[in-house]
Amino acid sequence: MRRSFIFAGLAAASLVASVAGSSAQQQRMVRVGVLECRGGASVGFIVGSVTNLGCVLRADGLPEDRYVATIRKVGLDIGITQETTLAWGVFAPVDRLGPGDLSGNYAGAQGSASVGVGIGGNALVGGSNNSIALQPLSVQGQVGLNVAAGLESLELRPGR
Repeated sequence: MRRSFIFAGLAAASLVASVAGSSAQQQRMVRVGVLECRGGASVGFIVGSVTNLGCVLRADGLPEDRYVATIRKVGLDIGITQETTLAWGVFAPVDRLGPGDLSGNYAGAQGSASVGVGIGGNALVGGSNNSIALQPLSVQGQVGLNVAAGLESLELRPGR
């Protein structure tokens, strides 16, 4: 059963990534960097959860650009995670982003499962005029006891 939750989550994330990729092909998309986020404990409330993360955009030749992220999940989300680490490839219609340019709201599908150490995946589209795609570089890492699948929104605000 645990495997089916993992595969369902990864399948949902792959579906969103392919939809985001096909809409991104309509305009020229360039990988501009990597957004890495880390956060502490979160509790799932069966129909959703809220998690706060500290994020850093790392792009070649530019100083680190810091953000504060709030992730809201709607769907199945049961359990507790002690810490979460996420990394996305950032794709935009331009080859360089300025400080704070990732600020905005993103949405997509998400799936994860953990018993002790767990995995998950998510792909999101949003930002300025829905022109930025956040695609998973690898699976999400988390520690705790949790099962989640559903829709996810990400709000990025400039951080310190």
